Amino acid sequence: MKRALAAAIGILTLAALPAFGADIPPRMPVKAPAYVAPVWNWTGFYIGVNGGYSWAQSEHTALGGTTGLFNQSGGLIGGTLGYNWQTGPAVFGIEADLDWARINGSAALCPFGNCFTDMRSFGTVRGRLGYAAGMWMPYITGGLAVADIRAGQDAFGGATTDQWRTGWTVGGGIEAMFAPGWSAKVEYLYADFGSSTTGYTPVGSGVPFTASERNVNIIRGGINYHFGESPVVARY
Repeated sequence: MKRALAAAIGILTLAALPAFGADIPPRMPVKAPAYVAPVWNWTGFYIGVNGGYSWAQSEHTALGGTTGLFNQSGGLIGGTLGYNWQTGPAVFGIEADLDWARINGSAALCPFGNCFTDMRSFGTVRGRLGYAAGMWMPYITGGLAVADIRAGQDAFGGATTDQWRTGWTVGGGIEAMFAPGWSAKVEYLYADFGSSTTGYTPVGSGVPFTASERNVNIIRGGINYHFGESPVVARY
């Protein structure tokens, strides 16, 4: 009798298990934390390096005669210093740079050899206006341009002069934060030195020549390091 009773209790217990299990509420799925994109803050000082390629045109004139425009080309490399201030997506900035350059060109058949114009240094002080779109910032820029121009004629009796000249520059580019504190940029600049010229007088000729610098085009890239707080800020 005891064995029969124990067997009956076991059968009833097994039968009740599914019903008991059905009364346990199912586990709610655990949600993974939502991904929050970083906010890139451009405000602050930065310093960097830049380098690229330039092409331009020059012309030498004397006594109403001219060489006509001849081409110059070459590279440049140097340093950059700047400050950005961001409000909303708008980024306002001031940037200065000074580059060593070798943007050279020459024209044949001048009275004292080849006429040549070499840009030996190039610098700017510019304002920038950018639009912050995540890690990217397209921008426009413009301001003062300066250049060290060496011009003359290269034969015996020729002359050479070296002068700094000022003009203006405009352009645009795009910059991107690729790591905390670091950004890279690509930009185009056009520079114009107006009617200012570099003058020289070949030895014994008494004839003053002038050399102009025109249509200066620059394509360059750069890498900047941003001081202060990390430009990557998490939003919660």
